[in-house]
Amino acid sequence: MRWLRRNLVVIAGLGTLAYMILPNVVVTVFSFNNPTGRFNYAWQEFSLDAWKDPCGVADLCGSLSLSLQIALWATIGATVLGTAIAFALVRYRFRARGAVNSLIFLPMAMPEIVMAASLLALFLNMGIQLGFWTILIAHVMFCLSFVVAAVKARVLSMDPRLEEAARDLYAGPVQTFLRVTLPIAAPGIAAGALLSFALSFDDFIITNFNSGNTVTFPMFVWGSAQRGTPVQINVIGTAMFVIAVLVVLAGQWAGNRRKKAQPK
Repeated sequence: MRWLRRNLVVIAGLGTLAYMILPNVVVTVFSFNNPTGRFNYAWQEFSLDAWKDPCGVADLCGSLSLSLQIALWATIGATVLGTAIAFALVRYRFRARGAVNSLIFLPMAMPEIVMAASLLALFLNMGIQLGFWTILIAHVMFCLSFVVAAVKARVLSMDPRLEEAARDLYAGPVQTFLRVTLPIAAPGIAAGALLSFALSFDDFIITNFNSGNTVTFPMFVWGSAQRGTPVQINVIGTAMFVIAVLVVLAGQWAGNRRKKAQPK
């Protein structure tokens, strides 16, 4: 019992981690399955056929490419706008600053279906045709809050004396921002960008309301689940999970290497 109490936090953490990773393990295992029917829910036999031909299902890679394009552009738009808003909220005083600070976080607190229906009504009343651009606008809108939250937290923790030192050394505003402010804020900006990409790529509810006839990868998965889930979906899911893990590990490795290179 003494050993259990001493290691309870570690055991709870490992259990939580296993609970979170278990669905990804199931997806990975069933990406090597060779189902006999339409549904890939029961293990039959090991096969590499789906990995050899991940685009073997009609429109799968097309919807995947579309989701990646939307996620990329939404990430760029949300990161640029969110970074500017975060700096404005932290560094400047203006009228209705408190109201803006509260309103910018509404998309994080609001149920997705409410935002989806509101955006659909807006687009229809403005006569905008639903499709790629309406999805992109909607994704930038709900990703914006997450970028602002990540960058704002980083900017609040910055030491203003570093920028003052740069100005004392005759650095102009642009030089100070590019060589001092931006590198310090970079981890928060990167975190917001990665979060935006994941949220945009994964979104279904808002996309479903505002897509028209455009089919993204989450919508393709939902639609195929009604007829029978192909193994290639598990292949794409496994590949995306592995890429995400590699990106995180690469970031950790780069951070540790940078810390070791810093003079003590």
